[in-house]
Amino acid sequence: MNDHQRSPGVVWQHVNLERDERWSVLGQRGATVWLTGLPAAGKSTVAAALERALVEAGRLAYVLDGDNVRHGLSGDLGFDAAARHENVRRVAHVARLFADAGAVAIVSLVSPFTADRERARRLHDEADLDFFEVFIDTPLTECERRDPKGLYARARAGSLKGLTGVGDPYERPADPDITVHTTDEPLEVSIARILDVLAD
Repeated sequence: MNDHQRSPGVVWQHVNLERDERWSVLGQRGATVWLTGLPAAGKSTVAAALERALVEAGRLAYVLDGDNVRHGLSGDLGFDAAARHENVRRVAHVARLFADAGAVAIVSLVSPFTADRERARRLHDEADLDFFEVFIDTPLTECERRDPKGLYARARAGSLKGLTGVGDPYERPADPDITVHTTDEPLEVSIARILDVLAD
């Protein structure tokens, strides 16, 4: 997959404003926090709490939630492997734009494949932008117990094909920047650990 797909006949439009100028107005560095994990692992909960903590501390932050981006940006995509790759590619590019603008982009996306997450990191590295992979490491049994959307029940009943963790694989991050164990650690402790990394 090409990390730098573009429409034919276009060139990158450079603006007469340096990144440092944007960031100095905001008083913060842009960055992307990429939350990955099984469905119902707790990604959206962590993302929402992190966004609130950052905004309450006076920092610009925005959550790019996996369900929400499929209401528009990726509304034309299904859930087969190729569509999942494309969804992650699109969100990674949007997150990079947010980070370049000076915001903290908080991506909450299953993003089951290592190669896709590595591409997302590489896009940020190439732009000299901070990228932090946060693995929401919740056991499959706990995810199934929670099952707020009924996805696992439907998958086990055979009415939902290709659910990550049941019908499709999830490739665990080998070396995430942070690992969050939602069953063993209070949410506020997890958020504090992520904030510490962002503050470095």
